[in-house]
Amino acid sequence: MTNVTFLKKSPDPRPTPTIEDYLAIIFIMERDGEDVIAARLAETLEVAPPTVTITLKRMERDGWIRSTGRKGIQMTDAGREAARSVIRRHMLTEWMLARMLDIPWSRVHGEAHQIEHTISPEIEAQMRINLDDPQLCPHGNPLPGYEYVSASWTPLTDVQPDLQVTIRRIHETAEDNPELMSFLEENGVIPGAHAIVGEVLPFNQTITLLVDDHPVTLGFQSARFIFVE
Repeated sequence: MTNVTFLKKSPDPRPTPTIEDYLAIIFIMERDGEDVIAARLAETLEVAPPTVTITLKRMERDGWIRSTGRKGIQMTDAGREAARSVIRRHMLTEWMLARMLDIPWSRVHGEAHQIEHTISPEIEAQMRINLDDPQLCPHGNPLPGYEYVSASWTPLTDVQPDLQVTIRRIHETAEDNPELMSFLEENGVIPGAHAIVGEVLPFNQTITLLVDDHPVTLGFQSARFIFVE
């Protein structure tokens, strides 16, 4: 009789999808040096402040976060590791959708968000192998542990006119705006694209890029999420 060895499933003490969403956003805010406060989370998650307050109390009770006073929030070691895990799963899923299913660049974020919470540690490990352990997601944002790769890239709003730049990264915050992502994809404002910074008009807060000699006008609110080199 043939012996069959079954892969032993590792323990997965994972928080709920809602808690994972909160932890991912807190991780990104901490990474970017932002103050993590309940009001900012409510704005980002587009939920009512009382809902955020209740969820944060539950997260503190369960050991994912701790209060730092003045309504400040900080992740515990367990919370930070859980955040790194869900962000990594999300970004690996984006690559899988883009490479294997040819999902449009502007849509992979939204599609990955529906899948990321269901991926087991075993599948995540296999995805990392099959995808050659990428350092960046399709939008140029660093996977946890590779933050140094994007550390020197500059927000488009800080670039002077007439400089030639390479688009490197579209910040995670912009990924939650499907209309903006579609606009960027349609106009070639994607990682790896070369562009020349044209007019910068502070009075109406717009920047014009020349991407392959095609002018693209962006408001400062959108341009600050585009990082270049």
